[in-house]
Amino acid sequence: MRKWLAAPGAEAQPAAIWALCALMAATFCVVTTEHLPAGLLPQISSGLGVSLSAAGQLVTGYALTVMLLTVPLTYATRRIPRRPLLLGLMTVFVLAGMGSAVAPNYALLLVSRAVTALVHAVFWAVVTVTAMGLFPPAVRGRILAMVYGATSMATIVGVPAGSWIGQHAGWRVAFVTLSGIGLIALATVAFFLPATAVAQPHTDDTAVPDTSRYVVLLVTIVLALTGLSMAFTYTVPFLTEVTGFSASAVAPLLLLRGTAGVASVAVAGNLADRHPKMATTAPVALLSVSLIGMYLAGTTPIVVAVLMATSGVAVFVMITTLTNELLAVAPGNLYIASAGGNAVFNAGTAVGAASGGLLLSDISVRSTALAGGLLAAAAVAVLLVDQMIRRAPRAAREAVTDLS
Repeated sequence: MRKWLAAPGAEAQPAAIWALCALMAATFCVVTTEHLPAGLLPQISSGLGVSLSAAGQLVTGYALTVMLLTVPLTYATRRIPRRPLLLGLMTVFVLAGMGSAVAPNYALLLVSRAVTALVHAVFWAVVTVTAMGLFPPAVRGRILAMVYGATSMATIVGVPAGSWIGQHAGWRVAFVTLSGIGLIALATVAFFLPATAVAQPHTDDTAVPDTSRYVVLLVTIVLALTGLSMAFTYTVPFLTEVTGFSASAVAPLLLLRGTAGVASVAVAGNLADRHPKMATTAPVALLSVSLIGMYLAGTTPIVVAVLMATSGVAVFVMITTLTNELLAVAPGNLYIASAGGNAVFNAGTAVGAASGGLLLSDISVRSTALAGGLLAAAAVAVLLVDQMIRRAPRAAREAVTDLS
């Protein structure tokens, strides 16, 4: 890892690597907590005497809170040094998790989840930029890949493990366990993260603020994440109803997709650092091809399995490279720019899940893959058109030069 994270002509400092690992541990906890209730809905429903739909609002309300409050909360906390801010966020995270574990009724559980969502809203805007500030800008893409690798590990390890604990020992024990892990993450951040307050991470000579490019990337993220969420939210019924996989085969297939994503950490980091422009388009195109391919070959199990793995790689690389490019061209404060990206990610996820539900009820589950693939293709079109528009003035200048 030390060689991979080293910039040309320099060495990665062990202290920075340990600090990065601490931030990754914190990220793992926050992302696992975000998705944990989805795997415990029956247990929460029966334990608190509420309907499954009411229990599901713990997930929906969380996402809406993050989407709406990320930017204003990040702006409000912009002057707080990063280390005390992150330590404060993780402390509240642990306490809110314990509050969820001991909540005597649904209302208090909803409140504790709302508090955790407030932590998430600021945490995600801060953690990526803080991690980048520990290393030279030449390896920014690799740092983002490592942080997003922690999110993937949360979904393929943390959430299933938490669900298993909740099913066998009760949903409250699952929240207690996660709070305990969060306390360990808090301790590692306190020990390893430098006390120096970094208002803005290092920037390189190639990073040029570009408001129009930033907006184009936000639009791209909305389209791509809406398509992704539309398809991924309903992967399970697609696999069982369209492809004909047994229920027992679903978990291994989901694990295959997640593992393929984590395995592409090196690819994502190297692409983002060495070929940033190409890296924003290629993974979105690969996602589009994967989803449309699943629609076309939906009844062929082996092809669907391969495309599941391909989509896992596409998603991981896409999120890493789009975030890298977004921060490279971000106008103004990087933390606010990161907050904007996070809000748009959550907006696309929420809209995609809701839109996929409409397709599911009005057309068919198979159509969710097609619609998701077409939205990803629209995101590719936005990127390509933007590139064409940017090349046109340069081509015109070159033509004038040739004539003269």
